[in-house]
Amino acid sequence: MNVPPTAELPVVVIGAGPVGLAAAANLLDRGIEPLVLEAGPAAGAAVREWSHLLLFSTWSEVTDPAAEKLLAPTGWTRPDPAIYPSGGDWVEQYLQPLADVLDDRVRTGARVTGVSRVGRDRIVDADREAQPFVVHVAYADGREERLFARAVIDASGTWTTPSPAGGSGLPALGERAAADRVTYRVPDLKDQSVRARYAGKRTAVIGSGASAFTALAYLADLAKADDGAGTKAVWILRRGISGSTFGGGTADQLPARGALGLAAKAAVDDGHADAVTGFRADAIERDGDGCLVLVAEDGRRLEPVDEVIVLTGFRPDLSFLSEIRLHLDERLQAPAALASLIDPNQHSCGTVYPHGHRELAHPEQGVYLVGMKSYGRAPTFLAMTGYEQVRSVAAAIAGDLEAADKVELTLPETGVCGGAGLFDAPEADQNGGGCCATTPAPVQIGSTPAAEQAADTTQPASGGCCG
Repeated sequence: MNVPPTAELPVVVIGAGPVGLAAAANLLDRGIEPLVLEAGPAAGAAVREWSHLLLFSTWSEVTDPAAEKLLAPTGWTRPDPAIYPSGGDWVEQYLQPLADVLDDRVRTGARVTGVSRVGRDRIVDADREAQPFVVHVAYADGREERLFARAVIDASGTWTTPSPAGGSGLPALGERAAADRVTYRVPDLKDQSVRARYAGKRTAVIGSGASAFTALAYLADLAKADDGAGTKAVWILRRGISGSTFGGGTADQLPARGALGLAAKAAVDDGHADAVTGFRADAIERDGDGCLVLVAEDGRRLEPVDEVIVLTGFRPDLSFLSEIRLHLDERLQAPAALASLIDPNQHSCGTVYPHGHRELAHPEQGVYLVGMKSYGRAPTFLAMTGYEQVRSVAAAIAGDLEAADKVELTLPETGVCGGAGLFDAPEADQNGGGCCATTPAPVQIGSTPAAEQAADTTQPASGGCCG
């Protein structure tokens, strides 16, 4: 195996999402060559899957300073800092232009299948830290390749590994068999085929975070539309309803985030959603009509529903890091030094202490989990957190510990604070594998063009098979 000297090797960044691309920009700013490996077909692949949703952060909070510096010579125009972009806007106006500037430093269709030290599995101590990293990559065209790196920054997010409906952290019995009627994403009700799936139907929404709020608001708007008569949501919460259930409202320092909870509350108050509390799903069964019946661990059975939307959070995929020595919190699966700062069992104020390379470090020197993946199963991650993480990590890799240790991060508070157990079932406040929670886009779904309304007339007026 012919391995170049470590100093000549690039830093491999896993994931070409917002934080991964920012990591590359910060490395370049330090004179370090990055190589970004993206499993999807394009940069920002995860964000593209929720392009219909609005971020609850404005443009001023979702662009990275080093990335802006890299984009400036290209004639790139910084979007209005006060505007809330959609996921599609974020890709089109920032992520794709940034990937274009990075050019062949970004490889798409490149899935990382393993990371290790050259000639050392996780057991071997001898001369371990002197060895560069070896990264195994499987390309979409069937090719495989072995790459070498001086350091590895994992910004792959959590989008591809949503948590299941089951209340014990495992899939409910029958959940996989019901896959044709279960989704783990907020549906795009502007898409007519998706809209037809939920219009006039009874849908269970499982979850208690921003994504669940968004889904409830979308379904409530659909119920008020001409083609949505009979649309009904059943909101399933694993805990009870309290003063914190709907978020911070007007006390939230991110107004759009606070508005999400208020929209969900309005959906319940207006009768478009029925809340079922203390319900931990144990099984999903089919009745004689093919509808789904949710069964709780305590034996309760809900009335049949047509569809189930599971929005119970995300979890990190650690499988390709099995040969790397990581120090992770046993509950959150986040870097151990960071976990106490973000543990939803302890606090929920959104006040995360500034953290950087030291909190993100592992026994395997030169490996960092950043972005949403650094939060493991914890919620409320924001893009600005990831940008400050990678600025610090890039400085540390460059050997500038003074800059790496000077971490400054002030996050907007949620307006909700509480102690142990507040987030009994934490649900990640983001839809992109990473970065920002979402708020319902102004879809105007009650004013569908006449041709589209005509296309929807085949839907039952009073609900689906469970109506």
